[in-house]
Amino acid sequence: MSDVSHPQHGSHNEGSHYQPSLVIVLLILVLFVGATFVMLRNSAATPVSGTTTTTTTASGTSGSSTTTSLVPKAKVRVQVANGTTITGLARTNTQQLMTFGWDTLPELNGPSTAKTIIYFNPGYQWAARQIAAELKLNASAVQPLNGLRPVAGASSDDVIVLLGPDSAIKG
Repeated sequence: MSDVSHPQHGSHNEGSHYQPSLVIVLLILVLFVGATFVMLRNSAATPVSGTTTTTTTASGTSGSSTTTSLVPKAKVRVQVANGTTITGLARTNTQQLMTFGWDTLPELNGPSTAKTIIYFNPGYQWAARQIAAELKLNASAVQPLNGLRPVAGASSDDVIVLLGPDSAIKG
């Protein structure tokens, strides 16, 4: 006699494959998104050469010393402006600085310039010099902002990079 409770054609539907439950799919998705977030967060926050820099200056006449603690690269606001007619130059340099761990602002077009100038606000000369090195530019490109307004709305930023044709050659 045949058992009525078991079908004679097999227990699997044709073309059926193992499908994980919705809970397992959601768990995998959450783990993937979490791991991606952690990796991106760590790569953006990890500076190339240390997180902070401390500079100590000693005065020989008064015998006192002044210590200035500098902020991490990820907290330095950097504005990159294209001072050339080369399309996408500011975007490329902004993305490059972002990969080095700088807090870059959206790129914009600036006034035309014959060579790249990296302006800095007080306390950010170290950042401007490091940016010049990372962009493979000469240290002579670094200049204090001194109240200049090379790019509209960017005078309160920590470092302003006004790209000239020389930066396109380095890229």
